[in-house]
Amino acid sequence: MESSARPCPVNVEDDFYWDAAAEAELQAIEAAYASESAKRRRLPDWCSPAVPVRPRTNPLPAAGAADLPSWTPSPPTRRVAGYVKAMHQQIVFSGKIVYCQTPSEVEKATTEILRKIEKMKATGQVSLGFDLEWRPFPRRGDPPCKVALMQLCMDKTHCYVMHIIHSGVPPKLKFLLEDNSSIKVGICIDNDARKMFNDYDVRVQPLMDLSTVANVKLAGPPKRWSLAALTEMITCKELPKPSNIRMGNWEAYTLSKQQLQYAATDAYISWYLYEVLQSLPDYNAETEKEIV
Repeated sequence: MESSARPCPVNVEDDFYWDAAAEAELQAIEAAYASESAKRRRLPDWCSPAVPVRPRTNPLPAAGAADLPSWTPSPPTRRVAGYVKAMHQQIVFSGKIVYCQTPSEVEKATTEILRKIEKMKATGQVSLGFDLEWRPFPRRGDPPCKVALMQLCMDKTHCYVMHIIHSGVPPKLKFLLEDNSSIKVGICIDNDARKMFNDYDVRVQPLMDLSTVANVKLAGPPKRWSLAALTEMITCKELPKPSNIRMGNWEAYTLSKQQLQYAATDAYISWYLYEVLQSLPDYNAETEKEIV
């Protein structure tokens, strides 16, 4: 349940005028940014958005820009009080959300996940984005609320949202969570696994915390990443965390579309970030010094 990122630009507006003062200011910013970037390790081009070349007379994107990946940023577009204002696009899971409320629905979804794992494990260990939600505030005098929702995601097409406060944890789901054929990945996942054991006597394993992977792969001092901060660092997109959803009632009989979208996106981005980070070489500070 739930570093400073690069400024993430947005699309231009039709009424934007690129004057000489804005150009001079932007060149100074780019020069400073380029100097700082030379000291850092960059992500591969397919993952890390590069500083775009800005047009001098017409700030509109070049033809074909619509064909770029959805997370590729466009040039900055607005000056506010002498500064270029960077705004963020939001990242949202756009695949199918499989919402399970009953034991039979959970069993059916788990069977589908296990079938996918069986097909994929021949090429190596399968990663499974894993996240939990529960009511944050129990009634006065009551023990902490049990886990209400479990989200599992292993590709960009499907996310499985299981309302286990109502369905419980059927045997097949317990087997999936405790089986070594898939590694469960997420932020602060050790805490989530501990809560699942306390609430449902399920030992979720094996586990991998995204903070651990990020600290091995990315330059800079080790830190405890949040999911939102790591998402912004890797994708240059914003992970929405509206408090009315995040702190809402996850024990409701039927969750809202907004709750389902929020939950699915967290599990999806956990899986996605792990896949991206795993594809990067380990960061070596000594090698970086030699390059500089």
